Amino acid sequence: MGVVAGVMHERAWLTAAILAVGLVAGPGTASAQSTERGSLHRFDPSGRPAWTSPENPTGAKGAGGRENRGGKGHAFETIAAGASHVLADIRDAGIIDRMWMTIDDRSPERLRALVLDIYWDGAATPAVSVPLGDFFLHGAGEMRPMETDLLSSAEGRSFISYIPMPFRRGARVVMRNESDKQLNLLFFDINHRRVAVQPADAMYFHAWWTRDRATRIGDAHDVLPRLSGRGRFVGASFTVLTNPVYEKSWWGEGEVKIALDGDGDTSSLIGTGAEDYIGTAWGQGAFINRYQGAPVSDEAAGRWTFYRFHVPDPIFFDRDVKVELQQIGGWPKGEVMRLQRQGAPMLPVTIDPGSRVDFRRLLDGAAPVPLTTPGLPEGWTNFYRSDDVASVAYFYLDRPENGLPRIAPVAQRLAGLRKPAPTGAPTAVQAYTPPAP
Repeated sequence: MGVVAGVMHERAWLTAAILAVGLVAGPGTASAQSTERGSLHRFDPSGRPAWTSPENPTGAKGAGGRENRGGKGHAFETIAAGASHVLADIRDAGIIDRMWMTIDDRSPERLRALVLDIYWDGAATPAVSVPLGDFFLHGAGEMRPMETDLLSSAEGRSFISYIPMPFRRGARVVMRNESDKQLNLLFFDINHRRVAVQPADAMYFHAWWTRDRATRIGDAHDVLPRLSGRGRFVGASFTVLTNPVYEKSWWGEGEVKIALDGDGDTSSLIGTGAEDYIGTAWGQGAFINRYQGAPVSDEAAGRWTFYRFHVPDPIFFDRDVKVELQQIGGWPKGEVMRLQRQGAPMLPVTIDPGSRVDFRRLLDGAAPVPLTTPGLPEGWTNFYRSDDVASVAYFYLDRPENGLPRIAPVAQRLAGLRKPAPTGAPTAVQAYTPPAP
């Protein structure tokens, strides 16, 4: 419950809220108070800090900087093509408070080919198994300076996580190089605290990546397949590469749906559109906020990366959870009909003339209503479409393994990556504009 809230700062009431739910506070545990600004002057005996880095790979007390007589003798590691490196192998109970790393090659191909794996308590499968770039909100392969509540990149050249990650018997953080080139320079440190015991209700952090190269018409993109257990959905990041057959049409009309605790075909939590989910409207430009944003909004090249973190609006589940993003776009009716005539794969769903009075639903009947049907109004027309969508689901679970499908092979992850559009390239998307009054 309060694990993610423990990293929030600058609001005094948060300390009391975190202590009330008791996930990371208590005698002999990693207290949430130690991360709150208002408690910086207080001594917290609950955990002792340890860093694992190339200079101290075990994080042991007094064991750092032994090479070259302490003169920066081992500041980075090198990972051969197809090899991996253990960034941290921690025994007993503790909590990872922060991870920092940087690499010399930050190309789109490298960001997708490197995989961050994290194992809890000696588990056989990782709770986190995500391409490095996607995990840190750089899913479009372009790094931007950013500062969010959970993930950041100070100048667009580093990777930082402030996501609290507790464990009971051990933690193992691994970087895998699945590219065909050696990674020459990997700098990192994994900052954690060793504690005596974790509270019974402290949950394990998980992250899952998936990609649909071409979503099926009418099917949603599964951000998180139905997952049984007790936990908290923290949020998601998305990367959308639009299908050129839809030309300048807007891609982001699809709604985020979250099914909780036995929901069937209809979900308890549902928004009104992709850009609405991350707090903006009438299209999606580039912006970065603490809990929501779009680091990349490259209309000319059809590339977007965006995110939403449910820190101030927590989403808990007792039995199961499922998260999906519909694949719906929109454009004026005449343009949609032209795309249909050109053979673009789609299924029209609604027509919006500008008010609820004449709003038309095209899927309520036994068969879809064709746009050529006489008497239909003109207006903004939404339609199911097929684009290239990737996502990362961030969540906590009451167990160290999640049973989700393993990450796709590197060839599938790298296929179809796009470069940024040249400076000054024309806009490629027309978002919905409300009719003039």
